Amino acid sequence: MSRFKSLFSAALITTAALLLSACALQTPVTNATTSSADAKVSTALVPFSSDEGAARLGRSTAKVNFGVLVNQFEAQYNGAFCGPTSAAIVLNTVNSRSANLPRDHTRLRKEDVQYMSIGADPIVPRFTQDSVIEKGPKTRAQVLGEPIDIGGKKTEDFGYQLRQFDAMLRANGLLTKVVVVSDATSEQAIRGDLIESLSHGGQYAIVNYRRDAVGQKGGGHISPLGAYDALSDSFLVLDVNPAVAGWVWMPATTLVKGMRTFDTVENRGYVVVGTQ
Repeated sequence: MSRFKSLFSAALITTAALLLSACALQTPVTNATTSSADAKVSTALVPFSSDEGAARLGRSTAKVNFGVLVNQFEAQYNGAFCGPTSAAIVLNTVNSRSANLPRDHTRLRKEDVQYMSIGADPIVPRFTQDSVIEKGPKTRAQVLGEPIDIGGKKTEDFGYQLRQFDAMLRANGLLTKVVVVSDATSEQAIRGDLIESLSHGGQYAIVNYRRDAVGQKGGGHISPLGAYDALSDSFLVLDVNPAVAGWVWMPATTLVKGMRTFDTVENRGYVVVGTQ
């Protein structure tokens, strides 16, 4: 009997040890630097279309404007138009169903209306990638590479630098705060600012970063943010150029690294748009 009790006690101890081990394996890792494997996962770009991507959106608590942004989302049709596309998405979100939305007739052909009643207008009222450029500081030709004066020198300046992009947003009636991510700008402050904008209705964050600095192919790029996931410390970038990259969850550290890159006259950064 004594021998049976000893064997039973040993079995209980072994079972308890196994249960404790299993619990330890299921406990969420709170320190991203616990192991090299964890660190590798924490710095990876995660496609929104993946199971993990969907799970991050599901548990995110900083995504208040995700639905309305997605409802107005469109892809850029011109390689230099990531800025105008991002602007059009946010402008249409802010002004959704407004009676004052503009009608862009530039894509309407003469033959498109030949069978319509006099006065009929088939154009859907909304801001477009073409129309937002008109009020900004750069002409369409300059966005597409016509040299402009920078520091007394004629320079090809495709797309938009951060402040040029901000000026274009303001020229189209938006209230903005532009933040240049310099070497002195705190990553913690940037993270907090972006999370704040994603947590309040009527605020939108648009980031300007360099693709090859975050592990993607390409140069400078602009796109809106859709959400933040605290568990993975990553932001959802609603990439407006699906020909290059899809929507992706980008670690905060990686995104800051991409914004902390030089562009012509100063570093890149982000713009927070507010409606009041």
